[in-house]
Amino acid sequence: MIRTIAIAGVIAACTALGGCAGNSARFLIDPPAPETRIRVPVATVELRAVSLPVYAAALEIAQQDRDGALYNIPDVLWADDPVRGITVALARSLDQASTATAAAEPWPLAEPAQARVEVRVERMLARADDVFEFSGQFAIAAPEGAVRERLVRFDILLPLSARDPQTIAAASGQAISALSVEIAKALAR
Repeated sequence: MIRTIAIAGVIAACTALGGCAGNSARFLIDPPAPETRIRVPVATVELRAVSLPVYAAALEIAQQDRDGALYNIPDVLWADDPVRGITVALARSLDQASTATAAAEPWPLAEPAQARVEVRVERMLARADDVFEFSGQFAIAAPEGAVRERLVRFDILLPLSARDPQTIAAASGQAISALSVEIAKALAR
């Protein structure tokens, strides 16, 4: 009897919390296809889960205010977990930007990927000066020596025509597409 009451209480609490989530607008991270396709010396590339700062890894979409602080845009969320969404979008963009087949970890094939890319994002935000900043570092590893291993810093800055969630989501996609081209160029060297 007590167990039934406890289960009913848990169900009621979950239902109440679910009702609090509301119907917030959700935005996809959808990068445009890169305009170039770069020939790289590897056939396969594994992209490790992208590391994001805490504010960028949250479901809420944050932007910098004129006072320099970061604030969440009310009633607006990313449509997917940002780490997963950005990792999958970057893998797809890298696949389109290079002659290699790219996929997010865990690597889905029996034969290991010839190269592995790890991305650590330091900043991913709509700045107060109407610029979208996407910066950090990526590492290319090649256990079998198929390409030269290296660390490369990236600093992608895009002008924002507005400070609304649609523009921020579009800039996020454009930045991911631009990063995929930078990674493909580094793989080609």
